[in-house]
Amino acid sequence: MENAEKVIYYRDELNDEFAGDHIKAKKIDKHYRYVREGFFDTLLHAFWYRIIATPLAFCYMKLHFGHRIIGKEKLKEAGRDGYFFYGNHTHNLADALVPTLTAVPKDACVIVHANNVSMPVLGRITPYLGAIPLPDDAEAGKHFLAALQHHIDKKRCVMIYPEAHIWPYYTDIRPFTDKSFRYPVNAGKPVYCLTNTYQKRKHRKTPGLVTYLDGPFYPDGSLPKKEQQKKLRDQVYGTMKERAKENTVCLITYIRESGQEDEGHHI
Repeated sequence: MENAEKVIYYRDELNDEFAGDHIKAKKIDKHYRYVREGFFDTLLHAFWYRIIATPLAFCYMKLHFGHRIIGKEKLKEAGRDGYFFYGNHTHNLADALVPTLTAVPKDACVIVHANNVSMPVLGRITPYLGAIPLPDDAEAGKHFLAALQHHIDKKRCVMIYPEAHIWPYYTDIRPFTDKSFRYPVNAGKPVYCLTNTYQKRKHRKTPGLVTYLDGPFYPDGSLPKKEQQKKLRDQVYGTMKERAKENTVCLITYIRESGQEDEGHHI
């Protein structure tokens, strides 16, 4: 793997954030409108998602990263059913675009931080692009869960980044909890994972990006729900750890502030 030129020091793999967007998030409370399925909402979604965002996402990812998707045929097993996607969180823009490209022809919805719906202009558009912000209180939580079920019932893909925080160009998989796996367990729907890997390209400083798709993994109905969550989490985490070995270039080295470098993120 290529040597990294930049170093980032971290303390907490679960909570440190390096996105660098510094957006003041609005509160997502009971008044937030999670489901937008009215006539004009449908038109706005079709315009922003299909006419604007999808073609631009394809062009940007191809031109900037030479993006490739490996394993898309695996999605056929889900048929027309809705499903959940889990992926590694390593790029501000690419992570917003990859679910759209991998889920086609289905619509993809992405569980996001409130930052993504708080921007002055773009924040009004992102809900029509599939952004589902995490709730800030119990009442909003009920609407959030109802929205997830609504999108799954509509045969859509729900994308989740269980690492929760962006670590740019990180080349391994950070630990994550099984908390978000209660969604597919409660819905009884299949799970796929995508692993974005960075590849060295000749004559280009920008790395290539290859997305590997794996699954489906199904909730094990013979187990209690908490054990189903853990089993799904372990299957996804183990698969993504193996796929992360496909990285061939490292742009940033992440080092614990104690001075001990992480294995797998440097030469």
